[in-house]
Amino acid sequence: MQLTPFKLERYFARYEFNVEYLLCSSDCESFTVSELLDLEPGAEEGLKKHWLGYTESAGAPSLRGEITRLYHDITTEQVLVHSGAEEAIFLFMHAVLQPGDHVIVHWPCYQSLFEVAKSIGCDVTFWEARSENQWMLDLDELKHNLRPNTRAIIVNTPHNPTGYLMPRSDYQSLSEIAQERGILLFSDEVYRELEHDPADRLPSACEINPDAVSLGVMSKSYGLAGLRIGWIATRNAQVYARMAALKDYTTICSSAPSEYLSELALRHRKTLTGRNLQIIRDNLSLLDKFFASHADRFTWTRPHAGPIAFPHLAGEDVEQFCHRLVTKSGVLLLPGTMYDHTGNHFRLGFARKNMPQALVRLEEFLEK
Repeated sequence: MQLTPFKLERYFARYEFNVEYLLCSSDCESFTVSELLDLEPGAEEGLKKHWLGYTESAGAPSLRGEITRLYHDITTEQVLVHSGAEEAIFLFMHAVLQPGDHVIVHWPCYQSLFEVAKSIGCDVTFWEARSENQWMLDLDELKHNLRPNTRAIIVNTPHNPTGYLMPRSDYQSLSEIAQERGILLFSDEVYRELEHDPADRLPSACEINPDAVSLGVMSKSYGLAGLRIGWIATRNAQVYARMAALKDYTTICSSAPSEYLSELALRHRKTLTGRNLQIIRDNLSLLDKFFASHADRFTWTRPHAGPIAFPHLAGEDVEQFCHRLVTKSGVLLLPGTMYDHTGNHFRLGFARKNMPQALVRLEEFLEK
């Protein structure tokens, strides 16, 4: 297995903890341990008494039970807890793919969603979301790209980095296409529950497709990246068993305090997502005004869900622009080239409380 360097992560390693403003964060404003413990009487005492031995490899039954509340008709035995989303992606790919398999991947995307498959020896076709179509996916293009050896379709909705949310009818059609052809559907749903209009929320793939695998994580919608807890939910017992067996060679089990705090947070997830959605809505109103006043420099496609968007920059190479901005003003944006996207876009994050201050700093930079 040969993995190429993870461009996005290397970029963040260079800048993330050395700049004043992260204007491209993919997660939401986080919480302190104290704030989580304040959500529930007795939680602090419970944490103090929590056993620090090994946890169950599949995840604590009480945590998995809380995760099932995110879905309809999913049982505790159909949830497998991982160390963040990255481990789950890695294990899914290794559990179901063989050299020579064909994989279709919604793109642009988080690099591991295609790079791990490539490292296994799979042939990867990008199912491209295009800015001229408002980032909408073309189902006819998907059908055209299908092959007899297509093993998996990888989709991410709500989408990183564009904030696109598939229409319900398209999502259902995607599931039906995969089922009819016996293709596994892996659905990255880490921004679920951050739909800007809750009425737009899609069913989880694992709810509508018996062979689909849905990916969730504490880091994005709930703003708890430091807990390093993710999971998959699936009714496909064979895929579940293969992933569970491979987990014995990676993390084996999760951190006991992280599982405790994740379970606590999920019991109060509406409080967490409610606060984060309010930050998102307030910041989006500022961004609408900002991009309207700089229409000559940027093209703004307003996202439908999640805390990120993928605006277009005019008049300057986006890598050079982002470099000048971070070195002169201490504001970090993520150039689209970190996704291997050549359209001169950049990722913008807007779920942090200090985004208004970062936006002021960006405005001052543009006026120089």
